[in-house]
Amino acid sequence: MTAILMVLICLGLSLGPRTHVQAGTLPKPTLWAEPDSVITQGSPVTLRCQGTLETQEYRLYREKKPALWNTWIPQEFAKNGQFPIPSITWEHAGRYRCIYGNHTAGWSEPSDPLELVVTGAYSKPALSALPSPVVASGGNVTLQCDSQVAYDGFFLCKEGEDEHPRCLNPQPRTRGSSRAVFSVGPVSPSRRWLYRCYGYVSSTPYVWSLPSDLLELLVPGVYSKPTLSALPSPVVASGGNVTLQCDSQVAFDGFILCKEGEDEHPRCLNPQPRTRGSSWAVFSVGPVSPSRRWSYRCYGYVSSTPYVWSLPSDLLELLVPGVSKKPSLSVQPGPVVAPGENLTLQCGSDAGYDRFVLYKEGECNFLQRPGWQPQAGLSQANFTLGPVSGSHGGQYRCSGAHNLSSEWSAPSDPLDILISGQIPDRPFLSVQTGPTVVSGQNVTLLCQSQGWMHTFLLTKEGAADPPLRLKSKRQPHKYQAEFPMSPVTSAHAGTYRCYGSRSSDPYLLSHPSDPLELVVSGPSGSPSPPPTGPIPTPAGPEDQPLNPTGSDPQSGLGRHLGVVTGVSVAFVLLLSLLLLLFLVLRHRGQGKRWTSAQRKADFQHPAAAVEAEPRDRGLQRRSSAAADTQEENLYAAVKDTQPEDGVELDSWAAASEDPQDVTYAQLHSLTLRREATEPPPSQEQESQAEPSVYATLAIH
Repeated sequence: MTAILMVLICLGLSLGPRTHVQAGTLPKPTLWAEPDSVITQGSPVTLRCQGTLETQEYRLYREKKPALWNTWIPQEFAKNGQFPIPSITWEHAGRYRCIYGNHTAGWSEPSDPLELVVTGAYSKPALSALPSPVVASGGNVTLQCDSQVAYDGFFLCKEGEDEHPRCLNPQPRTRGSSRAVFSVGPVSPSRRWLYRCYGYVSSTPYVWSLPSDLLELLVPGVYSKPTLSALPSPVVASGGNVTLQCDSQVAFDGFILCKEGEDEHPRCLNPQPRTRGSSWAVFSVGPVSPSRRWSYRCYGYVSSTPYVWSLPSDLLELLVPGVSKKPSLSVQPGPVVAPGENLTLQCGSDAGYDRFVLYKEGECNFLQRPGWQPQAGLSQANFTLGPVSGSHGGQYRCSGAHNLSSEWSAPSDPLDILISGQIPDRPFLSVQTGPTVVSGQNVTLLCQSQGWMHTFLLTKEGAADPPLRLKSKRQPHKYQAEFPMSPVTSAHAGTYRCYGSRSSDPYLLSHPSDPLELVVSGPSGSPSPPPTGPIPTPAGPEDQPLNPTGSDPQSGLGRHLGVVTGVSVAFVLLLSLLLLLFLVLRHRGQGKRWTSAQRKADFQHPAAAVEAEPRDRGLQRRSSAAADTQEENLYAAVKDTQPEDGVELDSWAAASEDPQDVTYAQLHSLTLRREATEPPPSQEQESQAEPSVYATLAIH
């Protein structure tokens, strides 16, 4: 009894200014607050006291300090156990009890204490879950409350339940630090887990700060996880928007998208309207920026149990390239690869990036690798793909980032990966001038296919450059492309192959052509150096040098035999002609004699005299087969004597500036004209039987 009286004295309970109450003869009442005992400043609240018997009067008291506002409550409310506060202030905060009684039974024991808390006096703290707000069923999680205000106390309150929210004191913390941690769990998917935290100053423990933003823990249930993808790609330009799609094989009728990886509480979004009965949903995200990470998971649920979610989808991270220096992307062994082989893409930079990502245009994910330093000042990452298939074909880029930053660099230049053997056709590669060419020569490689090809590609074995591409041209019964190389150098030498592709998928190629090895010889190494002067075009077949013996005129033995034979024939013909002319002139009946000067002039200028006679006197070219053969051999023999500087026979006279350096021979087979006067019978018969041959060999 003494203990009860001491409590009443502390509460200041009295029935009037002179008479004290003898309390404790009735059971204690129940005291609660509507709508809650934690009320934001300025909001209304009602404290309610409920006894067990017919009660004539209720009284409400605050510990340590009188509740002066209680005297203003109308008696009709107080008699019913209602104590309303229209607009609560920090002065209403405190620890309350109530009693009830009547004139017959006296007063009851005091109720259990009710702590009336007023929030909003200070700025709100921040509440986060460590390491993540997604907690496996049956697991525990740590919640951390932080503030920039120097609070010396924090509370964590669970909300959203029908019962009165439980507010937890924090775990022991470092004195003077403005943060506190709370352990929560074990959690289950059968209920919601909603929390806010508050800060306060110990001198006014019932006056709290504004509440933190609501934090909801996500407890996946027994449903299988959905699939989250970005449309059209997880690579999004800064300032752009992207659509995220959540798909599931389970017939969920609700989906949630949650952003993760930030210090603040993750935002969970409801989807855009979707077709009824479809087990997928789309979410619009953006505008995005490169200054932060954009990581998401999605969940599915059934509307009959909206707080029982599926397992989370795999994490989807959006890549937002920035403006820092772009890395370079290369491939080994080359951009064209056959199915089943492996290739390595290397992303490198001298900007000191610590991590790299590789992504393919149009794909819904990307690969991330830590960087390493092959040498001082450089960093790179290797991405191995394989065994490759047709799905690996496409255009790739990479970006780099520093470990302490969420910002990615500008993307590298694109790199095309081409998969051969995806089209059942094999083109044919040829070179118009032959596989061995001279440096400086114009060369064209010709790629042809009987089947339709939109584009032809030319590759060189061991070259790091991308293949050359040309659109095909339609020809009768084939398609082709010409790859000119003008002029060729020693760098063009190597082994070439060509492929075909179609416009429906330019990264899938045909089987490769057979290899073509191009040999480039320089001027010093070529067996026949190119001529220094223009090469004349022959006028007809009779102007072409002949080789009736079938021997190679360029060989040493054939050339020397031809020269000896031609010179010998020329001297024999010359001597025969001189002898014949002497006999003819000697038997002339007119008695005309040649002077020594005339004979000298005729000997020195035989070509002009002989060429004039066929026009004036009807001389004819000798048609004897033996003479034709001798003439052809002589022409070939003399042509083969052309010097090593490459000047052809027909251009010697025009090209040489010094006549003494030129040797030529002219051979004319002519038929002597008949004399106007009747020759002697013996002479006429001799002339008809053996026509004369006139030859001139002029040496300068």
